[in-house]
Amino acid sequence: MLIVTTPSIEGKKIVQYFGLVSGEAILGANIFKDFFAGIRDIVGGRSAAYEKELRLAKEIAIAEMKEQAEALGGNAVIGVDLDYETISVGQAGGMLMVSASGTAVVYE
Repeated sequence: MLIVTTPSIEGKKIVQYFGLVSGEAILGANIFKDFFAGIRDIVGGRSAAYEKELRLAKEIAIAEMKEQAEALGGNAVIGVDLDYETISVGQAGGMLMVSASGTAVVYE
């Protein structure tokens, strides 16, 4: 399945539109990851734990979106948009949310 952020597929003709498809993933970031990420924020550097969680959440959201498109009979999703959010749940840590949405289509 082709998944693109563009509104069309260069050199291809879109012959059917199925409409909006989406996928969401919300993953917990445990207190230890939050603690060490906070230390990295103070001293600088990248937080590998959060980056790994974000990648996983993105993969899950895209997979869900792809499954919806396939169920409708699509062979591509165009105009894909990814949104990232954090949801705070107090001192216990937070949640990472990724949503993916696009338009399921058939192209030839």
